[in-house]
Amino acid sequence: MGEHSKLDGHHRATVEKIFSHPTSHNLQWHDVLSLLRAVGTVEERHDAHHTVTLGPETETFDASRSRDLDDQQVVDLRRMLSGAGIAPDSGKH
Repeated sequence: MGEHSKLDGHHRATVEKIFSHPTSHNLQWHDVLSLLRAVGTVEERHDAHHTVTLGPETETFDASRSRDLDDQQVVDLRRMLSGAGIAPDSGKH
């Protein structure tokens, strides 16, 4: 699912938050999950983990116990999105 044209305004705002410096601390898991479902494949497991495949990379994320993501999750998301050609200034969203 590499069609980045599926990103709506809400998804683009989420991408902006993921790549913001300093790291945004109001990045909510449900927003990120919506973005990941639009650009990749998300498998939700029974143990509150989500296996995400985006481009050639697969990563497992633990659904945040709080509503916001931690710094390491944001770093992992940046790497995955960048690897798939998705960035705030990429013009692909």
